[in-house]
Amino acid sequence: MLSDHTLDTPPKVSAKSHLRSMQSNIVQSIRAFRVQDLQDAANALNHHFLYANLGDAQTRQEVLDMIGQQFALPMHIGKNFDSLYDSITDPIHRAGLQTGFVVVLEHIPANTKFDKEAREQLVDIFRDAAEYWGDRKVSFRCFYSFSVARSARTRHADRDGSHVAASGSAKAAEGVATVGEKLPTDKLLDISPQALRMSSPFNTSYWTP
Repeated sequence: MLSDHTLDTPPKVSAKSHLRSMQSNIVQSIRAFRVQDLQDAANALNHHFLYANLGDAQTRQEVLDMIGQQFALPMHIGKNFDSLYDSITDPIHRAGLQTGFVVVLEHIPANTKFDKEAREQLVDIFRDAAEYWGDRKVSFRCFYSFSVARSARTRHADRDGSHVAASGSAKAAEGVATVGEKLPTDKLLDISPQALRMSSPFNTSYWTP
């Protein structure tokens, strides 16, 4: 006869436990993680949770503007990635002791205006930021996903109002980006509106202990 212990269902591993078991300073695909779980884990670990949905961005400037707005960064990003790096490193460090960061970049655009090189540059900025905070013994984990190009029919339906997508969600359809490269669709996922809440905006008063 099997004991009750044998019949027990293995406990579900929380996102908090996953984060604790991960490298403390890393940038990787979001893959199986849910945004809400990452936010809950960040809150449980007393880390800042930073979220940006880039699904509506098409160009480099739009990507930078949307990150700046949704992160509420303490300085103007401008038109280059170097300014983005500067805004998520030194000003925050000078504001006082930081407990850690969980960053999510959802639906990074994949099109001719924001091509593979631009995407790699964006991700590299966050890798550099992870290294910066790692040198200061502060954890910085960044998770990202890529978007896919919408068809002309879908864009037309959106303009006509016949197709309404939930805020912050995108369809992870199999396919090829407009730039012609195969996208890793396992990095795409839908998120609930709940996950769009930001618990840790970048602002001067927030970062001051």
